[in-house]
Amino acid sequence: MAEITDDQINTALARGEAVRLAEPRAASVRYDRQLDRVIVDLTNGCTFAFPPRLAQGLEMATADELAQVQMLGTGSGLHWKALDVDLSVPGLLAGLLGTASQMARRAGRITSSAKAAAARANGTKGGRPRRSA
Repeated sequence: MAEITDDQINTALARGEAVRLAEPRAASVRYDRQLDRVIVDLTNGCTFAFPPRLAQGLEMATADELAQVQMLGTGSGLHWKALDVDLSVPGLLAGLLGTASQMARRAGRITSSAKAAAARANGTKGGRPRRSA
């Protein structure tokens, strides 16, 4: 096993500090029962909130379970011990509320009047066109 040098440690510490300063971190987190939102106050003074039903692992959680949210480490993540759920703060800010496959499944369920109208229009034309080989 290679020996770790003081220079390597100092380089790693400098990289960690650069990331800490560049990435938004949670300063505090709470669940608001009236709004049904997880509210994250960030170290840069901004506040971010999201409905828990959109986040993977929180869809069926009770209000009491959601209220048990904790910050991880230096505010890089959120943790619900009873639910065994961890969410990344940078990921949440990027709109990532779960794994890629879970997000893709949810995207297919989204409905809107425009989507319904397009489906009806395709239906009157005989449905979705077949792929050509």
